[in-house]
Amino acid sequence: MSMAVIGMIAGMALGFAGYFGGFGAFLLVAALGAIGFVVGRFLEGDLDPGDFFRARGTRDDRRR
Repeated sequence: MSMAVIGMIAGMALGFAGYFGGFGAFLLVAALGAIGFVVGRFLEGDLDPGDFFRARGTRDDRRR
């Protein structure tokens, strides 16, 4: 399935949630969609858990 079709399905789901459930349902569907996206990237191997927890640099790496 192409990314355009997936984006269209996500947009339709958000639209239905916003129309029938109000703004709170819209936010809930958007948040769960984002969580599902991140979990999917983990399962595909595109993301590593260390990407979120790795330090950006040490004190020695700073420019003076």
